[in-house]
Amino acid sequence: MKKFILLSFALAFTFSVIAQEKAEPWFKDGEAQIVPAFENQNDWIRTDLWVETTFDTDGDGKPDRMHVDVTRPKQTEDGLKLPVVYESSPYFAGVAPEVEGAFHDVKHEIGADEKEIVHPYVKRLGERPIISNSQIKTWVPRGYIVVHSSSPGTGLSQGSPTVGGDNESLAPKAVIDWLNGRAKGYTTPDGTEEVKAYWTTGKVGMTGTSYNGTIPLAAATTGVEGLEAIIPIAPNTSYYHYYRSNGLVRSPGGYLGEDVDVLYDFINSGDESKRAHNNKIYRDTEIKNGIDRKTGDYNEFWAGRDYLNDMKPMKAALFMSHGFNDWNVMPEHSYRIYKKAEEMGLPVKIYYHQYGHGGPPPLSMMNKWFTKYLFGIDNGIEKGPKAWIVRENDKNDNPTPYADYPNPDAQKVTLHLKATSKNEGMLTLEKSKKQGTQTLIDNYNFSGDDLAKSESSNHRLLFVTSILKEDLHLSGLTKLNIKLASSKPAANLSVWMVSLPWNKNKNAKITDNIITRGWADPQNYKSISESEPLKPGKFYEMSFDLIPDDQVIPAGQQIGLMIFSSDNQFTLLPEPGTELTVDLDETTIEIPVVGGKEKFKNAASD
Repeated sequence: MKKFILLSFALAFTFSVIAQEKAEPWFKDGEAQIVPAFENQNDWIRTDLWVETTFDTDGDGKPDRMHVDVTRPKQTEDGLKLPVVYESSPYFAGVAPEVEGAFHDVKHEIGADEKEIVHPYVKRLGERPIISNSQIKTWVPRGYIVVHSSSPGTGLSQGSPTVGGDNESLAPKAVIDWLNGRAKGYTTPDGTEEVKAYWTTGKVGMTGTSYNGTIPLAAATTGVEGLEAIIPIAPNTSYYHYYRSNGLVRSPGGYLGEDVDVLYDFINSGDESKRAHNNKIYRDTEIKNGIDRKTGDYNEFWAGRDYLNDMKPMKAALFMSHGFNDWNVMPEHSYRIYKKAEEMGLPVKIYYHQYGHGGPPPLSMMNKWFTKYLFGIDNGIEKGPKAWIVRENDKNDNPTPYADYPNPDAQKVTLHLKATSKNEGMLTLEKSKKQGTQTLIDNYNFSGDDLAKSESSNHRLLFVTSILKEDLHLSGLTKLNIKLASSKPAANLSVWMVSLPWNKNKNAKITDNIITRGWADPQNYKSISESEPLKPGKFYEMSFDLIPDDQVIPAGQQIGLMIFSSDNQFTLLPEPGTELTVDLDETTIEIPVVGGKEKFKNAASD
């Protein structure tokens, strides 16, 4: 009996080893499951290589090569072919240190000349063969190969950073071409010994956050064969929309004075011997001549860094993710690409949460997205609700499904300004007549938070709804139509939509106070591509959208429209004193109310 037990144990062990050697991905509930045979990190095969591109941006007369690493289960050496999850980044090899003067000085008049910024030096980090460990523990055990690459001019990748230039789209395209046998990979940056991707099906999914989320979209706009699905998380989809707003020079939240040249310096971690050439060609010429910090106008430079303009070839299934309170890469970035992809008929979904920068969709949803498009498992993820939105009191792994975003039941409701006292008033459905104007005085020393909390102020105009008797759900874009005059040829225009009374508690939720925001340059009243100095005292009309949002404003609150000038968290900061005068009768705000006008009446009637 003892011999029989030992023999049975030996046979079971043998079969277990055989099963592991022949391990394959398996699926349950539409998701790729962890395969025990793929979990042992000591068994993973990790290599690096250089993939040859079709461009030469470092001026050495040879095609730039991108540094790539690969992590795969050992079973791929025995004929198992698996799809790829791919992340690319300019950050993998380190970034610039904090250096005084590296950001633009924002304390000056609008349109004034600026002094040169300081250019920090990036000390490159990282060792071969590991570029990054991101994504690996999540996806390799589930039957994927994980690939990373450093973007052009960063780390051991050749070329130059361009911050949104064509090479940052063509670089990941080359890697995907290599994975499909259409481009060459080499064991060294300059050698001739080739590396073949014999272990993959050629189907690729890309993901990443922030800049790492931009690159999947950049790759997808090339239409490259093999890129089946992307999950960009908080991606910058237009450098104009990141550094400008409706003609206004506007910084991303938390980075006052940043611009394309600053970001270039921040990521410039490539070959030290090529940096002088790259700086001269790109940072000190193309970028310097293109960013136009004097007018803030949209031009050819910005158009070439706006991925919305490049989407025609795109075929990849798109699953967007963003936070509604991301004031760094604002949610308009995902919204505009999502709507265009939807219009093109691509498979699309969008996930929004109520927090700040970053935040992926729940892993289960990402898993199903990649399982559908990389393994071909019919799990139905592409069907049903297109939008998944985390409600204000829910956790990020518990989003609420909606047919689409904006909510299909949302309708524009136009609210008019009704003055009740100096610099204050009501937001009403009825239009008042012959109210005249109200004037605010620019002073960046008062923050937007301070102005919203103030009972009265000469530095802002504030109009509020009645106290809500019912919750009011807003979903989509708020639009401001304003008629105003300036006492100077140039002025900032900042607009916040707030929920009042302001919750001053230190533990206030991020959704408690600010609903959405927007900024514009009145000099661009005709278009974002054309500005002209204002004639002091002359009234101009302009319209622009605020940042998209989806929020339930609770009963007991008031929705407030706050108009002011310089926003010391985002805009240039000219000398205080400029006056903005608003024509009350000719200024309106259109808010997207789920349930439309009747719902607003029920919630906000006196």
